[in-house]
Amino acid sequence: MAKYIFVTGGVTSSLGKGIIAASLAKLLQARGLKVTIQKFDPYINVDPGTLNPYEHGECFVTEDGAETDLDLGHYERFLSIFTTQANNVTTGRIYQTVINKEREGAYLGKTVQVIPHITDEIKRRMLLLGQKGDYDIIITEIGGTVGDIESLPFVEAVRQLQWEMPEEDCMVVHLTLIPYLRAAKELKTKPTQHSVKLLSQEGVHPDVIVCRTEESLSQEIRSKIALFCNVKKEAVIEAADASTIYEVPLLMMRERLDLLCLKKFNITNFHEPELTKWKEFLDKLKYPKSKVTIGLIGKYIELQDAYKSILESFVHAGAVNECKVNIVNVHSEFITDENVSEKLGNLDGLLVAPGFGHRGVEGKIIAVKYARQNKLPFFGICLGMQMAVIEFARDVLGLKDAHSTEMNINTPDPVIDLMEGQKQVTAKGGTMRLGSYPCVIKEGSLANEIYRATEINERHRHRWEFNNAYLEQFENAGMIASGKNPESGLVEIIELKNHPFFVGVQYHPELKSTVENPQPVFVHFIKAAREFAEKRNAIKAPVLQGEMI
Repeated sequence: MAKYIFVTGGVTSSLGKGIIAASLAKLLQARGLKVTIQKFDPYINVDPGTLNPYEHGECFVTEDGAETDLDLGHYERFLSIFTTQANNVTTGRIYQTVINKEREGAYLGKTVQVIPHITDEIKRRMLLLGQKGDYDIIITEIGGTVGDIESLPFVEAVRQLQWEMPEEDCMVVHLTLIPYLRAAKELKTKPTQHSVKLLSQEGVHPDVIVCRTEESLSQEIRSKIALFCNVKKEAVIEAADASTIYEVPLLMMRERLDLLCLKKFNITNFHEPELTKWKEFLDKLKYPKSKVTIGLIGKYIELQDAYKSILESFVHAGAVNECKVNIVNVHSEFITDENVSEKLGNLDGLLVAPGFGHRGVEGKIIAVKYARQNKLPFFGICLGMQMAVIEFARDVLGLKDAHSTEMNINTPDPVIDLMEGQKQVTAKGGTMRLGSYPCVIKEGSLANEIYRATEINERHRHRWEFNNAYLEQFENAGMIASGKNPESGLVEIIELKNHPFFVGVQYHPELKSTVENPQPVFVHFIKAAREFAEKRNAIKAPVLQGEMI
């Protein structure tokens, strides 16, 4: 029977429950256990697919086509396993299921209430992944903050499971904040005490308290928290700020968090954690031999979580290349023909990010043109690829009014058009082309060199596609379709001849990049950017030397 760990949070949001959950899972996995993580979110949206990136950050897409919370990206990046639709559940999905059952008469005319009907559905979902016997431990992250009205049904479900399960099968880890008051020069435990009190009032008692802190916890502070929060002193865990999220598993190992869980569960069949690859990655990340500056051209750059998977993919690719990747955010709305050289002139590479809608697209097109004409390594993802197609159509093919029908339904040259299967779709949530699809790569192409394969699978999230009616014109002019879907013929990858690196992909490669398996396109893009930087520095060096003489 699977064991269950529930991770709750208190005091404030954004403390890092997802990172703590992923780090604990990584340690348990490294000790030989089969582990997965799931996220329960308290908002009433059915899934994050219709949420604005400014509201919720990026929408992470799983192999099976589920639009999920971005924390599932952390789970996959840490564990190198695929998550599914079952790994992310929202209040909206819970209520939708219960209401549908009520409409079908499943409750035989009974009054439908939060307890037991809503909490029973929550519990059913919480236990779902553990029923097949595929996992030894299921970690469940409860979104929101203890005390929020939205979280109450989930906390109540945890309380019931704590009561129903054998004590050695269920564990609660509570993440809280120990603020440091600089004026008083001391850490304060009162917010943690109140947070645990709130949780206890709801009937849930934490087994472990993980304390986010800027300053190290003294033994006195640990003893105080243990005393007032009714846990053992060794169950008070310090989670100090780290230079990178990938250090957190090692910090949690030092605090013996994984061993606390194994002791609670009476699990004895485990070995020392195998983290060789993880530590090698961290060494390369901390001690790079070179650096590059990459421009991230997007329209949601005010919120870093909007491009979370892209940023983490750069971290993975940078470590492989032993190269520090500095990201410069450039808002596409503010790029013009007049200022593009000023904004992009010091970059070693350019990534045009995905997105939706007409806002900022002209700035993206100008940025693509700059990269193409100046031989600057370019990488376009989804909408970024489509902008590269539009720019090429306008400037090289001479189709001055070429556009996407997403932005201009009346364009005379719709080089990007709505997919045939999307033309009758009216509902917005979960109706895009979602999940993993195959792609056949042309032999001898740059994409072939990057992937070292002719068949791949990548994840998608889009409604518009390259219009194949124009494909012959593009390929005759030098932009080739080096990757296509074998069934539909949809263009998945475009690349330019006679350019050091100019690649656009319709899919989202960032969604499959992990610490132990960095995404190949990102790896080669950073390699090309590093070579671009080296050449530029080599040209500058003689000038500087001459001036010194």
